[in-house]
Amino acid sequence: MKFIDEYRDADTAQDYARAIADLTTRPWTIMEICGGQTHSIVKYGIDELLPNKITLIHGPGCPVCVTPISLIDQAIEVAANSEVIFCSFGDMLRVPGTEKDLLSVKANGGDVRIVYSPTDCLKIAKENSDKEVVFFGVGFETTAPATAMAVYQAHQQNLKNFSMLVSHVLVPPAMKALLSSPQSRVQGFLAAGHVCTVMGYTEYEPIAAKYHIPIVVTGFEPVDILQGIYLCIKQLEENRAEVENQYARSVRRQGNQTAQNLIQEVFKIVPRQWRGIGEIDESGLGLREKYAQFDATSRFNLFHIQSQESSECISGAIMQGVKKPHECPAFGTKCTPEHPLGAPMVSSEGACAAYYRYRQQTVLMV
Repeated sequence: MKFIDEYRDADTAQDYARAIADLTTRPWTIMEICGGQTHSIVKYGIDELLPNKITLIHGPGCPVCVTPISLIDQAIEVAANSEVIFCSFGDMLRVPGTEKDLLSVKANGGDVRIVYSPTDCLKIAKENSDKEVVFFGVGFETTAPATAMAVYQAHQQNLKNFSMLVSHVLVPPAMKALLSSPQSRVQGFLAAGHVCTVMGYTEYEPIAAKYHIPIVVTGFEPVDILQGIYLCIKQLEENRAEVENQYARSVRRQGNQTAQNLIQEVFKIVPRQWRGIGEIDESGLGLREKYAQFDATSRFNLFHIQSQESSECISGAIMQGVKKPHECPAFGTKCTPEHPLGAPMVSSEGACAAYYRYRQQTVLMV
């Protein structure tokens, strides 16, 4: 299959692993930002192909994982309202709030529906004019255009019974926050290819220059990731700090201008809370005043719900690359996919879920 098989070819992967070993003279620590990349690294054992001098650490690039617990509790409150049809991507249903999750609301009779596109909610709203339809809008720049389109169309169609909880977050401010932390070990980044497909990579160039750190826009298949690591190590060994594009089959420097214009039309930049990390300035998207009538937080007066995260879950340290999932005392014991303490154990892009799924026996025996 074109663009799949060649990027999963074992011989090519081994060639890159040998080239990386030949190139590496010193210890280096590289962070892959995206949770999808983390899953590929753990699933295919990419980290185990690398020389011991290279350490891969996992970043905050899982949109479900970084959604703050206050917003989960707000979603649960709205979903439990008998006058509401609550719509979400499937990943969000098992993310734990303070006391329960959306799946338990559904089990108790709440009308909680999984949708595959935010615009599906508009059809549901038209067909159920006696109900309020609420969409849980989470994600990075990758999903923001689809959310923006739903709001734009709802405005055009003058829909009165549709709103959304918005928790879109932006990658570059999170990278800057990580690099500004005294705990940071990051010496190079693998940037998320799908985010850059939408936004391009011009935003990364000032970051690479300011922090003197190489950033390689990278895809998600094993050969993609090994090639991204190779390019990153090559820069580090040559004392360069540039933005390179490994994922050229999908990413252009300026990104998708139509999608960016739609985001600009509907959203404005706001500060945003990140679960386990805290507030990061200018790291979120909020609805512009023109579209404020679609803000479920105001419509359902949810401002009073401000929850505290569990002190047992160290997801913040994991998503900042300070700890690895199996270094959490609760990993695989008090925290499992059946009984998660935090979102990284149940999200399909969560680092803890990746280690539990692919390395459970290995890490528990260490």
